[in-house]
Amino acid sequence: MRTRAQESRAAIERLYITMRHLFMRGNYKPLGISGESLISALLVLRPEIYGLVTEAEKVELDGLLYVMERLPRGIEECRYIRLISREGYEHSDFEKLIPSKRRRNCYRVDKDQMFVEMTRGKSDIYDILTHLTFLYIEAEKIRHNSTDSKGRIHLNWKRLEKIVDKVQMGEPFDSEAACSYLSHLTGRTFDETQQAIRKFESSSNSNSLFSIIYQLGKLSMDEEMLQLDREISFSATLRERIGHHVYGEMWADNIKSILDENDLLGRPIHIISANLHSVVNTIYGHQALGLKDFAAIEDEANLISQGAKNHKAKEILKYASKHGYMEVPDVSGTNIGAQIIDTAKMDKDTLIPGVEIEKDLSKRPVIVVMDYAFGEQAYECFDELLKPFDKGLKSIPLDVVSASIMGKAGILEGQKGDLMIPDSHVFEGTADNYPFKNALDPKDFEGYGLGVYEGPMITVLGTSLQNKDVLSYFMQSSWKAIGLEMEGAHYQKALQSASKIRRSIRKNVKVLYAYYASDNPLETGSTLASGSLGMDGVKPTYLITYKILETLFAK
Repeated sequence: MRTRAQESRAAIERLYITMRHLFMRGNYKPLGISGESLISALLVLRPEIYGLVTEAEKVELDGLLYVMERLPRGIEECRYIRLISREGYEHSDFEKLIPSKRRRNCYRVDKDQMFVEMTRGKSDIYDILTHLTFLYIEAEKIRHNSTDSKGRIHLNWKRLEKIVDKVQMGEPFDSEAACSYLSHLTGRTFDETQQAIRKFESSSNSNSLFSIIYQLGKLSMDEEMLQLDREISFSATLRERIGHHVYGEMWADNIKSILDENDLLGRPIHIISANLHSVVNTIYGHQALGLKDFAAIEDEANLISQGAKNHKAKEILKYASKHGYMEVPDVSGTNIGAQIIDTAKMDKDTLIPGVEIEKDLSKRPVIVVMDYAFGEQAYECFDELLKPFDKGLKSIPLDVVSASIMGKAGILEGQKGDLMIPDSHVFEGTADNYPFKNALDPKDFEGYGLGVYEGPMITVLGTSLQNKDVLSYFMQSSWKAIGLEMEGAHYQKALQSASKIRRSIRKNVKVLYAYYASDNPLETGSTLASGSLGMDGVKPTYLITYKILETLFAK
């Protein structure tokens, strides 16, 4: 007899096999035979992030908000969703819709069609298909809750329709009565519905919960009663380009061209994958403002994150731009910004408090900072970045001294904000395991009031597909995993290929990995759908950044 963990892992495999098949086929109907196989597998899996997805009547409201913030505004109104490559729509007059929590260009072509640009690799496609499958499951619940056993429309549905009309016209309405209608249609309590309405109102990306519930239910009714089928399709160009590093190569070549233009290719290069504020604020906060220790840097980071009137972010950036800092805008479509820091242009003797810079300007390091990648995109971009730069007939290798990866991850034992220092990455669903020597040590982070855990990390196929059974297996079995994330194994694959097989970078490249916990998927109420870290994320983000710089450059 199979365990729940085995059933769940089989469901994940079925999901991905089905998604690959549908992608190659080019289109499918969410409630057709192929779409139903996705729905069936997702219901067997019961991902934590989708909460009540298996409940027959209750609509999962936190999961719905999580999904809507990662999809373009208005997608719930569209019968046809088409996933495309970068195909020229960026030069059109269509309004560009960019979800707040998952940067991708989307275009509302007309009232029925939404085009979504996929330039971040297969992981991005799997991610959006999973979210859409969840939406169709919830839409069916709304339809069932809106009709009786004979298919007659319930009064609360008709009343909600009038409320949505008033919302669109900007007219006032009885909010408590509207909440009562919505409570019935979602199968949730009045209190739960009120809380959800407030959360959706505070979202910068989403339409109102009234509108979303109505539009999801309406499309489901149209399909059931009028045979107006919904459809998801994939453009021919997207199917041709996926997996060929088209966007990663453009992204990496742009960075290497700027390094070449500034005569930096021959210098020692340190690559840091992190967010685009912590490295510049840590280095130049010390240099521009004279911040003398980590506590002072953390205080300034908190002011900046809070948007306090007396923060010095502009002052730091202005100083940085005159002392070696260059911003590299993304023109490739990867949605990964980058920065270059030339330490030879710094006029201070220390990079951060107590860490001196090499005195010989010709040997001073160059720091390349790249924003977070998404899943398999990490391999595509890192693999291309570590290749030699082709200039005419010359091939110029990069002197990559170190690669540092800071990331957000789900923790399996601990709380939001705690730290994970991996010693290996285990790629879920494959036989690919990547042990490595991490130059960061858990002892480096002691005394700062955060929990620190060391051990293997699981690189998962998608955070939205994880459930307690699979994660408990990885934590409690001989794997003794400490957390899950989506990019670690992909970075390691690129690093090991470049250093040990292609030999395009030095064999003894220094590797630094550290993650901070964005959620605990094993703890009820602490999944990604429960909300972001907010200010609680400032300390771990800046502490990891500080320790990376200290480890790399302290003599």
